[in-house]
Amino acid sequence: MFTGIIESVGKVKSMQPTGGDIRLTIESDGLDFSDVKLGDSIASNGICLTVVEFGHNYYSVDVSRETIARTALADLKPGDTVNLEKAMLPTTRFGGHIVAGHVDGVGVVSKLQKDARSLYIEIKIPQELAHYTATKGSITLDGISLTTNLVRDNIVSLNIIPHTAQVTNIAQHWLVGSKVNVEVDIVARYLERLLNKSQADSSPNSSPQSAITEAFLADNGFMR
Repeated sequence: MFTGIIESVGKVKSMQPTGGDIRLTIESDGLDFSDVKLGDSIASNGICLTVVEFGHNYYSVDVSRETIARTALADLKPGDTVNLEKAMLPTTRFGGHIVAGHVDGVGVVSKLQKDARSLYIEIKIPQELAHYTATKGSITLDGISLTTNLVRDNIVSLNIIPHTAQVTNIAQHWLVGSKVNVEVDIVARYLERLLNKSQADSSPNSSPQSAITEAFLADNGFMR
């Protein structure tokens, strides 16, 4: 589990094809490796990956074909920057939102411009993920926990403050047309599941109906 608060920016050292998969090695002088051990999870551009080898300033992970197909990882090349976050501890300050590191799809930067000292950015996300997003809600992009300004159809707009741009790969790597890994708020997924179950339970031959309805969720601030 992660929070979406980036600890360091690393660089892709190598991407080695291995039996149809990829052995990805990332180096970082800013990430604390003192407590890293084999089998640990490190979110790399928002993808939860398992450490299979590491040294004083690098770690390697094996990336399956499933992960390659569902993320923007295949577009990476040696020298590219990636956002890094180690799995959270029970004592970690929870500064972002609940992030699983399970990428739901790939979005594309469709607009990027200066807005005073911030960066105004629009991301086109897959249409099937749009209903999981909400204005002033949370979304994870390349592992960064961000708050949406506005959601219009499948376009998510955000303002990135200077600090966030500098301590992540946004300032160096994001351009119009760049692909980004998207993870929607996990709470939205569970709410959808509850709603679907509630609707199924309302059939004539079902057991008693759940008290969780769309009206209930709207009244309690979960839907807009």
